[in-house]
Amino acid sequence: MSLGTNQNNYELVSGLEIHVQLNTNTKIFSADSASFGALPNQNISTVSLALPGALPKLNKEVVAKAIRIGLALNCTINQINHFDRKNYFYADLPKGYQITQDNQPICVNGFIGVELADGSTKKIGINRIHLEEDAGKSIHDQDDNYSLVDLNRAGVPLIEIVTEPDIRSAEEASVLLSEIRKLVRHLNVSDGNMEEGSLRCDANISIRPYGSTEFGTRCEVKNLNSMRNVRRAMDFEFGRQVEVISNGEKIIQSTLNFDADRGTTSPMRTKEEANDYRYFSDPDLQPIFISDNWLAEIKSAMPALPNEISKQMVSEFGISKADSALFAENIGLMNYFNQALPIVNIKKTLINWLIGPIRAVLIEKGITISDYKVKPEQLAAAINLVDDKKLTQQIAIQQLLPAIEEKENTDVNASAESLNLLILENSDELIDFINEVLNKYPQQVEAYKKGKKGVLGLFVGDVMKLAKGKADAKKLNELIIEKLK
Repeated sequence: MSLGTNQNNYELVSGLEIHVQLNTNTKIFSADSASFGALPNQNISTVSLALPGALPKLNKEVVAKAIRIGLALNCTINQINHFDRKNYFYADLPKGYQITQDNQPICVNGFIGVELADGSTKKIGINRIHLEEDAGKSIHDQDDNYSLVDLNRAGVPLIEIVTEPDIRSAEEASVLLSEIRKLVRHLNVSDGNMEEGSLRCDANISIRPYGSTEFGTRCEVKNLNSMRNVRRAMDFEFGRQVEVISNGEKIIQSTLNFDADRGTTSPMRTKEEANDYRYFSDPDLQPIFISDNWLAEIKSAMPALPNEISKQMVSEFGISKADSALFAENIGLMNYFNQALPIVNIKKTLINWLIGPIRAVLIEKGITISDYKVKPEQLAAAINLVDDKKLTQQIAIQQLLPAIEEKENTDVNASAESLNLLILENSDELIDFINEVLNKYPQQVEAYKKGKKGVLGLFVGDVMKLAKGKADAKKLNELIIEKLK
């Protein structure tokens, strides 16, 4: 029997532990900067160094951000929760323990729906979300004799989102991770940058025969830092476990490393159990009490979530799901759109501009909509000029908008007029240009009159050049056709 055939007899059972670095200015228990990219051991203090007598003090914003993501994931918020010490030793964890949450996490019993490539929707349970501090970073490749330790990351605030073992394919895991990244960015909880480690996950993976309800022995693949690696690690580990079982051997519960170059997993250590960490309540931190008023305040400030925005955009404006996702997944673009919407005359035109020419400008400049110097009300005014046939779209994009970028608080209508960009209203002037072009091409005029209608584009193009683009193409076509009769 081939391995491929064996794989068809088993199903994957997986849950993810997703670590999200919160984008607060300071660390979870100290005033040290939590910024990324500082020189080694620059963002440290007595607290992150665990010097005797240094006591932690909780950053309130960390709690608020955890509540926000918990609400977005349909969790119950534990209004009384506390911190625990998770005891283990690594060189980059000076205290010898990590402050985390064990038996009373801040959020429990949630779920998220993810849409798969075939259009189906999968509901994945969220077991818990807990708060914790990150450890520092050990560096092993800069000295032949010593490992180096950078404690900038020690104490950076994290939430860990632990799913139920509801994942049945690498696709589901990848899509779930993508949805979580979308949510944390949308809610301004984290930048979700996987390359910088702001979002990473561990995957618990086991297999079982199809039809079985018993869970198999799981292995945990650590620190997967891209959607692609999540898929690759899960596919490889599924195949490896099937092969082990098919050979009559047993899966050993262990922690695995994923080699991204080879696409393989390898053992790091046998898997610790909860009792190996000797959890106990942290005596230096009081329990967190989330009042009804504070929770209600956070709930009322929650923005519409990406899926809700997407559905509304499709329903209200009749755009495609793919186009609506551009707004739903970019809170900056959505805010810009909402500011321009009351001013623009034709709502759908604004959408077309933002996902078409304006998006192209942003990509070309390498900026986001938040950095775009044309304000929403200015763009709306320019669009209105185009829709009112007072300005061509090409001139608006190539000349008017760049001019507005150069000078802050420019009046759009006045600028279009002072730059002499408005469409020529004088038909006599256009007729003069038409006559000049038709006199230039007598043979093509005869060809047109004999039925060769394709030369009309030549006439229109040349007249448009003489008019410096300041002509309504439809009106110009009508005038030329009338002249050729």
